Amino acid sequence: MKLTVELGRNSYPIYIENDLLKHAAPLIGEIFTGRRIMIISDDNVYPRYGAQLTEQLSKDYDCRHLILPHGETTKNFQSLPGIYAALLDAKITRSDLIIALGGGVIGDLAGFAAATFLRGVRFVQIPTSLLAQVDSSVGGKVAVDLPQGKNLAGAFYQPRLVLIDPLVLHTLDPHFVNDGMGEVIKYGCIKDIGLFHTLESHRSFADLREELPEIIHRCVDIKRKVVEQDQFDTGERMLLNFGHTLGHTIEQYYHYERESHGEAVAIGMYQITRLAEDSGLTVSGTSLRIQDMVRTYGLPCECGLPLQELTKTIALDKKNLDDKLNLILLHDIGAAYIHPTTLAFFGQQNSMIHI
Repeated sequence: MKLTVELGRNSYPIYIENDLLKHAAPLIGEIFTGRRIMIISDDNVYPRYGAQLTEQLSKDYDCRHLILPHGETTKNFQSLPGIYAALLDAKITRSDLIIALGGGVIGDLAGFAAATFLRGVRFVQIPTSLLAQVDSSVGGKVAVDLPQGKNLAGAFYQPRLVLIDPLVLHTLDPHFVNDGMGEVIKYGCIKDIGLFHTLESHRSFADLREELPEIIHRCVDIKRKVVEQDQFDTGERMLLNFGHTLGHTIEQYYHYERESHGEAVAIGMYQITRLAEDSGLTVSGTSLRIQDMVRTYGLPCECGLPLQELTKTIALDKKNLDDKLNLILLHDIGAAYIHPTTLAFFGQQNSMIHI
């Protein structure tokens, strides 16, 4: 399956196909004619897939690799000097290529390095986690975390190519599969009631496996259309942040060491919908459907924190502009909307409520 993100001179293809990783080199050759390639990966992913990719590319290119520690704590400014040094040692120039081989952390971090090194080096996304395949590898958002919050230093920098091989997910730890299902559920919630019904008709990820390429395609296609309409996140693209205002805050509160991104988003989707129902902003019963869904796919609905503990971090969120907060809410499943408000939204609900 092939999709194209139509962004004028920044347009790029997305391929979704089982066993695609075995045939990555010719597809990369269609968009790259330079000499040097740097593969940036992590210590979980490279041992599984890096040698295969490096062997393919080394036939035609000077191919190097950099292996980083896995996990969200790697996605920070302290990692960047080492990445830049490796790129310099490999003599990477603006006519060369960086490949992000890994999950969302590697995609965001390698993408940010590509956007900033020499003011921009071309890069390719080869996502190996479900979360990265359905969401973070597409759309050009690249970033690193700051101590004060997630993704607070970043850029919009589109890849030249995205290669998605669903079969690599078969080697994932179940925890990381569940993590990605948080974003899959999000797409059903905000834009695709048919996808939501498909997810409701299965009782586990294993039960869903045969339909995975099509499900990834549906999620990516939704994101592709949204990005084409709003590349820089000023309008409709905000809908993709459903569950993220609370989710990012939960991640940061626990220093990225407890709930994963998908788990935190699952909590955020359920809890923000519950609060919206209490305010009459969402159809009654919607939060229960989300609750059932996230539990089906092994995700949590709560983290046990008082809501007031999170409001200080929400105030620093990049979606909080001039003390105005654009929350993403649902009219109903499949119908998201932007709700302009302030932090008072959370204060109006009993601030001692636990989420």
